[in-house]
Amino acid sequence: MGFYFGKKDKLKSRKLIETLFNEGQSVSAYPLRLVYLETSFEDGSFTKTAVSVSKRHFKKAVDRNRIKRLIREVFRLKKSHYFNNISTQYALMILYIGNEKPDFQSINATMDRLFEKFSSRTFPNEH
Repeated sequence: MGFYFGKKDKLKSRKLIETLFNEGQSVSAYPLRLVYLETSFEDGSFTKTAVSVSKRHFKKAVDRNRIKRLIREVFRLKKSHYFNNISTQYALMILYIGNEKPDFQSINATMDRLFEKFSSRTFPNEH
């Protein structure tokens, strides 16, 4: 698994997103929250991910889009480290729940904590 975040890695299905919020579990590492659901995909990808930033905290689309770009970039770089050896498929939604504009370093550190929590919860025998 390389450092890419292509079209087949993006979560776009409205049905799956609705199921994810209704039946999924979540872990948090402020200011990020990860909602995840074990599922199966026909295209063979192991994770499909979407990113969301609240319009309530960031009124300007420019700010929301910048935060989403930062989160997607950090996820792209971290994905191979955390999801390289998994056999189950997951739908993921990364939510930014903070109200300050983050920088790359803070998102990077928070994403590490978030995925450590996710890994310890979903793969407890590996840690």
